[in-house]
Amino acid sequence: MAEVRGNTVRINRNTNRTNRNRTKAGRNSGYKRGSQPYVYDNTARKLNVQKAIEEKPKKRLSVATRKNRDKAVYMNLGYVLFLAAAMFITSMVLINYIQLQSQITNNVEQISRLESKLNDLKLSNDEEYSRITSNIDLEEIKRIAIGELGMTYASEGQIISYTNEGSDYVKQFADIPE
Repeated sequence: MAEVRGNTVRINRNTNRTNRNRTKAGRNSGYKRGSQPYVYDNTARKLNVQKAIEEKPKKRLSVATRKNRDKAVYMNLGYVLFLAAAMFITSMVLINYIQLQSQITNNVEQISRLESKLNDLKLSNDEEYSRITSNIDLEEIKRIAIGELGMTYASEGQIISYTNEGSDYVKQFADIPE
């Protein structure tokens, strides 16, 4: 059935259904396309609402959208090789990172062991120094130096004093007189 409105012609593809609905309604007036006409009958129809909800009209995708989706799903050899190389590089970086973390942990443990050993050695060295200095008799050393070795105290002319002007070292410009 074709309808002419103004300059356009509209062809109704569902002419049989449209005519059938109009005849069931009993009148042509008031019928609008897309609306359900009243049915004057003695039986009520069962409406399958669940089916109507499930069968929502699907949007047709444009050709460009379908092509883009097909390209997104399709993986060629170059793309697969790129992904494999990226995975390999990423795994090597992660393995290297884990190895570095392990080395750092081992180094920290070794440093703590060496520090503990150093502290033990310092303590034993200080104890040995204290033991040695406590056993020295300075009077005996003085007696041996003066009596057996012939050493004497310095006289007034042998002592030379100097002043340090705040620097950490002293430069000697001439020989020390005897």
